[in-house]
Amino acid sequence: MWDYSDKVKDHFFSPRNAGAVADANAVGDVGSLSCGDALRLSLKVDPQSQVIKDAGFQTFGCGSAIASSSALTEIIKGMTLDQALTVTNQDIADFLDGLPPEKMHCSVMGREALQAAVANYRGEVWKDDHAEGAMVCKCFAVDAVLIEETIRANGLSSVEEVTNYTKAGGGCSACHEGVEEILTRVCKDQGRAFNATASAPAPAVRPKLGTLARIRRIEGAIEAIRPNLQRDRGDVELVEVDGKTVYVNMTGACAGCQMASVTIEGIQQRIIEDLGEFVRVLPAAAMRARA
Repeated sequence: MWDYSDKVKDHFFSPRNAGAVADANAVGDVGSLSCGDALRLSLKVDPQSQVIKDAGFQTFGCGSAIASSSALTEIIKGMTLDQALTVTNQDIADFLDGLPPEKMHCSVMGREALQAAVANYRGEVWKDDHAEGAMVCKCFAVDAVLIEETIRANGLSSVEEVTNYTKAGGGCSACHEGVEEILTRVCKDQGRAFNATASAPAPAVRPKLGTLARIRRIEGAIEAIRPNLQRDRGDVELVEVDGKTVYVNMTGACAGCQMASVTIEGIQQRIIEDLGEFVRVLPAAAMRARA
């Protein structure tokens, strides 16, 4: 597992400003559920001063994505829109006392959500996709513009770094050549050397698990999370595994908690990482409703 700072853990287990802002007049959506991360950022902006009075987030993703979103809302509250637009993904990571290199794409997603929300407030069209043919990584829908912007902003010099910051190249690896072309051009423009020896590692191919081994892997992921919930007098228990759907029961302080959905998202991401496949985690009540 990744080595998270105490501040990342704090903002994951006790996220600030989770949920939609009431009477928000700016909303930015980035990411997609199919790619594993999605973020909606909502802002309440004072029309006169252009100051961000309130900020909230709704995130589907891993602990780093939730922590990055929480940190972003804390950073930008009280800023004007122009000041907020100067916030970089590195500022978000620094606020959290650093992120694992493999999770830097979470801070990039936060920066994009902020840009999208400001554009929404100003009546502008913000797009995270570009002209046809500009798509570089089809696995994670990452285009050439995002890759180039991220390389320039963060001084990246290898395919591995680009994968950590954007996910591009982290799937089938077919786009590595395209990423290298962008790296070579940007590094030349900036007078830096492209590190061709540090290419992104090929995705690990995990053997298919049998039914019992798969359930045990899911149980292990949940057991690893339970101590953190128990410290806050909450808990979670596995109820049922039905194909790609995992049903859990939130108990103790977690039962009925307004942050239960965020906790379930974190459990889902942990299971996905440990299992090596996409699953959906739902409360047991959803299973009973279908019966």
